[in-house]
Formats: sequence, structure tokens, C-alpha cells
Amino acid sequence: MTHKQPTIKDVIAARRYVYQYLSPTPLYHYPTLNEIVGTRVWIKHENHLPIGAFKVRGGINLAANLTAEEKNNGLFTASTGNHGQSIAYAARTYGIKATIAVPEGANPGKIAAMRGLGAEVLIHGADFDEAREWISLIAANKKGKFVSPTDELLIHGVGTYALEILETLPSVDAIIVPVGAGSGVCATGIVAKAINKDIEIIAVQSAQAPAMKLSWESGMMLEAEMKTIAEGLATRVPFENTQRMMRQYVDDFILVDDADIKSAVKTLLEHTHNLVEEAAAAPLAAALKIQDRLRDKQVVLVMSGGNISIQNLSDAITS
Repeated sequence: MTHKQPTIKDVIAARRYVYQYLSPTPLYHYPTLNEIVGTRVWIKHENHLPIGAFKVRGGINLAANLTAEEKNNGLFTASTGNHGQSIAYAARTYGIKATIAVPEGANPGKIAAMRGLGAEVLIHGADFDEAREWISLIAANKKGKFVSPTDELLIHGVGTYALEILETLPSVDAIIVPVGAGSGVCATGIVAKAINKDIEIIAVQSAQAPAMKLSWESGMMLEAEMKTIAEGLATRVPFENTQRMMRQYVDDFILVDDADIKSAVKTLLEHTHNLVEEAAAAPLAAALKIQDRLRDKQVVLVMSGGNISIQNLSDAITS
């Protein structure tokens, strides 16, 4: 299937499928975070969804819109964890076989979760991009549907969380979104700018995996070294469709060091009492980095997921 560039109408249409299986997530306000960041801060708790991450919204919408042939031939994708869990959850919901490639060293908890949801999980490659290239060839050979993490139907579904933000806090001034492949920040920008073009959309990525930031900044597709601890931000190669949308909807793009991300994991655990994976802590790290320009604004930080490994949680707490 081919799709035009997503619009807010696509996101609104996705709600009928997303809310058939999922509930809106809370947008909570934490006064002590206000003091730390120096402005009014809200957390969008996508970590409260069934797989512990925002991507499940997109998986449900994609599965609902498959053709009968696509459902019969199965879904194939690659993931460091949350995208794979999304596809596994959606496949189980709609009775579809899912095959997911993960790179060597992937989070064992996320692998177990994908298998627990009924997906076949194959380990291949040194990183996400190697796994993605490999499984796409297998999908083509088996005539299955390869699901890119930036498939437009995923973006439509993911955008439902942005609608929830604007419905709950229409006066929001800025939304800070972590970026891996870019579906979340694109969906947020599509919705927010359609409702109020003055809402600032700020993307954030690890300085140890800057491919998406460098590509957005230069206007070219640039590969970059990837050594981040943040699985959800671990992209070595940019994606053309999300880059195109990001240049239209993203106002700024911040890089934060892994050390600051780890510190933000601990801070969010202390002040919100939520388990936060590294990618989901990146928005707080970014807010602290640019806190002077956020002063007197209402800022939403997208807590994209809570699937942190026990080892990484331990490291964040003790570092």
C-alpha cells in the first residue's frame, strides 16, 4: 500500500481503531519537576500503555488497515524492542503471524515480551539497521508485509497521543519528543501544528546517535556513528519520509549526552515514581539543557516508554 503524507484527518480517523483496544494515557503535572526545570512541566505517560510504550497505538492502526492478503502472509519487521512489541501486540490482536528481527545484544526483557505476545523473534546483526535490512529481504522472499518503523499508518495511530495532549492542555507552548526513527515527533508535529502553529515542537536525540539530527539540520540523508545506551534512540541511518516531515513540523532539534539521559532516568523515577526507559528520559534531559528559553512556558515531555532493563536501571540509579 502507498499513502500520502499523513495529516490530522488521518490521525482522527485512526482513533476508532486505537480506542477499540487502548485507553487514553494521562498527562500529569509534577510541581517538583517545575522547580527542577524552572517552568511548568507536564508528563505524557505513554509508558502506561499495554506494552509500556507509545508505539502500540501505531501497530493497532496498521493491523486494522491491512488487506486480507497482507494478513494471511504475515508481518515482518525489525526492532530494538518497542516497535517490535507494538507489531507483536497488534498481530496477536488481529490473529496475524509476526516475525521480528532484533540485533545482537537487544534488551532481553523486550525480546521475552515480543515472544510472550506470540511473535517469532530472530536475532541478527550488530544493530537495528542491520537487522532491518536483513528481515526486509526475508519478507520479500516470503511475500509478507515488511513494516518500516516509519510506515505512515503507524504515524496515524501514534498521533492519537498528540490529540490527547491538545485536548487536555490546549494552552501548551512546547512539546519535547524523543526521536529514534521519527514517527513520534512527526505525529506530534502534524497534530499540534494543525491545531496551533505556534506550538513549538522540539525533537531530542542522543549525542551518541545523531544521524536524525544531522540529517534534519543539513537537509541530506547522513549516516552517523551509533553508540547510545538508549535503545529507542539507537538509529544509525535516517529515514526519508520522517526526515521530510520533520523539516516541515519540527522547530528545534536538541542532542543530549547519554550521561544526562541516565541522570534524567533517575530524576524521573524520584519525582514521578515511574520506570522510564532512556529514550523517554531524553525529553527531560533536553528541557534541562534549554531551560532558560523554556521559562514561563507550559511544556509537555513525552514519556515514550518505560521498558528499561534491570541492569540499565541499576546503572542509572547508582551512577
